[in-house]
Amino acid sequence: MKRFAPALLLPLALLLTACGGSSAADDASGSSNTSGGLGSVTLNVGDQKGGSETILRAAGELDKVPYKIKWSTFTSGPPLLEAVNARAVDIGGVGNTPPVFAAAARSKVTVVGASHGSSAGEVIAVPKDSDLKSVADLRGKSVAVAQGSSAHFQLVAALTKAGLKLTDVKVSYLQPADALAAFSRGRVDAWAIWDPYTSQVLRNSGARVLTTGDGVVNGLSFQVAAPAALADKNKSQAIGDYLSRLRRAQDWAFKHPEEWAKVWSKETGLPYDVALDAVKRSSGTRVAVAVDDAAIASEQKIADTFADLQLIPNHFTFKDFVDQRFNAGLPASNTPARSFGKASS
Repeated sequence: MKRFAPALLLPLALLLTACGGSSAADDASGSSNTSGGLGSVTLNVGDQKGGSETILRAAGELDKVPYKIKWSTFTSGPPLLEAVNARAVDIGGVGNTPPVFAAAARSKVTVVGASHGSSAGEVIAVPKDSDLKSVADLRGKSVAVAQGSSAHFQLVAALTKAGLKLTDVKVSYLQPADALAAFSRGRVDAWAIWDPYTSQVLRNSGARVLTTGDGVVNGLSFQVAAPAALADKNKSQAIGDYLSRLRRAQDWAFKHPEEWAKVWSKETGLPYDVALDAVKRSSGTRVAVAVDDAAIASEQKIADTFADLQLIPNHFTFKDFVDQRFNAGLPASNTPARSFGKASS
């Protein structure tokens, strides 16, 4: 299976879940109050800069944790899932595409949690003065996209909705830094991208949105665990508690968008206005949802699409890589994303 290393246009500290990349487990720190029955448990959590640890700490959800947490930071979802497969990490958060690639490789990974947010941050952008007015206008035009990313699926889905195929456009497979250069110099006609890159390019590069991912991508992200950790009674209990803390932290971020944007900006190096745009457009809209049959079917569609495009080696059943034991009390996966109103553009 191919691996795709992201070249980031934002500071290298901003490590996203949307694309493939190489492993960089270069940061680990303990964090817990070890009182209680789970005091002997250490939960090894895979994270990305500005990700779960940051939002949990900002929301106060790392106070009085009854088990130890050891954090390991990765550049992106695929290497994080490689660590889950190797049992170096018990659980970690990724976007909607890395689990498909990991499952296709028959990795030992299990989806145990999900969140649903707005897809408004996943866009196909064009220069402000472009003559392109709709996705149908992309026929014969060049589009930059990161291969194997969530934006890649969004591009395919948007073209399909407009009655086009991927072969109807000239696809330039570029990671964000190279795509930004090509887009800025007029070497490509459009760019399929995701937040916070979306917020950055709309503010700084004179771009406008041709279409968003609303209605064409599922807006899901996932928590993925190691089967061995799930088979351990105490670690499984800790995982359930950890997922509950993440849910509460997401609720906090929605209620305190400016405060969360300040923390996120400081942690990642994003300008505050870009961070706040991204929070209000997409990242702050997330709500914990069940990994239900609808979520599984939606991921199966992504898997089948990538298999048909020969970006993964084979067709497979996504449900085989899902554990629904933590679904109790959670809303359906198609619960509408929370909204702050229109973000700046």
